[in-house]
Amino acid sequence: MQSHPCPVCDGESQIGFLDRKRVPIHQNFVFPDRSAARQAPTGDLDMRVCVDCGFVFNHAFDPELMVYGEGYDNTQSSSAFFEAYMDDLVADLVENRGVRDCTIVEVGCGRGQFLRKLVEYPGAGNRGHGFDPSYVGPSSDLDGRIRFHNRYYDETCADVAADVVVSRHVIEHVPEPRALLSAVRAALARSPQAHVFFETPCVEWILRNRVIWDFFYEHCSLFSADSLATVFERSGFDVAKVDHVFGGQYLWLEARVGPMGPKPARGAAGLAELARAYGAAEKDLLRIWTERLQGLAARGPVALWGAGAKGATFANLVDSDCRLIDCVVDLNPNKQGCHIPGTGHPIISPNDLPRRQVHSAVLMNPNYRDENIRLLSAGGIEIDLVDWSM
Repeated sequence: MQSHPCPVCDGESQIGFLDRKRVPIHQNFVFPDRSAARQAPTGDLDMRVCVDCGFVFNHAFDPELMVYGEGYDNTQSSSAFFEAYMDDLVADLVENRGVRDCTIVEVGCGRGQFLRKLVEYPGAGNRGHGFDPSYVGPSSDLDGRIRFHNRYYDETCADVAADVVVSRHVIEHVPEPRALLSAVRAALARSPQAHVFFETPCVEWILRNRVIWDFFYEHCSLFSADSLATVFERSGFDVAKVDHVFGGQYLWLEARVGPMGPKPARGAAGLAELARAYGAAEKDLLRIWTERLQGLAARGPVALWGAGAKGATFANLVDSDCRLIDCVVDLNPNKQGCHIPGTGHPIISPNDLPRRQVHSAVLMNPNYRDENIRLLSAGGIEIDLVDWSM
């Protein structure tokens, strides 16, 4: 197996555990019709784990294929549950972490929802700068308290004296995470007291729970708590802690600007064996899920609940010809009426479930189960909700 040094710790010992060919490169673009969706561009997964630090990465990733633009939509603000989760993060930062009267920089701000919450928080007195080359919208907001920049955050941004840097669900999209963090560290050259907060998926949770739809092309870099701390420490930060949040699915790191210089990897903490076990089990997992969907489809039309990366990945893995899954439900009105990449399954509103006579829906994320039950009850819609863990 051809190898190259680990992007986090430079280790040479890696184990390949997952190989998928011709998967959609974007899971959060949707298409106006099935024909266009089935012609979505594809790439390969060659997932490897570093034996030394536990970092997981796609060796076959090609950054030239990735084009994030106006049509890219991974917002989850249509979910009241996820909005409440973000509100709790913001409250914790302001009330418990001292993010008050601060200049906040958000790296990869998307459309700025999280940054707005930090600036709008009552009595916080914060100001913000959002950096994202794919940002679409006004250059300022909230009476000038937020400014948006269509660019990357790097050493050329050192004139922005940041008290806090936050970045959520960006680093997993970056094939060279040390380069990203080194650029952030350089931008903070004049802000030596800055606090840094990063959120990213937890690969240990994915592997341990054998969540087959959480490996996809966009996420080329996946971290355990130890490998996330390692990459920050090797990029010039002092890591205060790494917490497991969102039901264990995400990691939340807190760090400060620290000294530059080489630091040892924190260790793999069994990640290599977890990855090896996952790879050995995946073929059986796909068979089990296919048989399960066949059983559900025998009782009536089946939907997936969630047209984001999880739903698109799962549909492409188990129903490439659209025989078992009738449709995909999503709360985001911008996705409804469109089709997911690869398979072309239609995306519908929950209110359309009775019209399609859907009998059961498979939840792509059990965190949203209670919210979805309330939505169905409010609409008088009776279907079976099936958790992946059930």
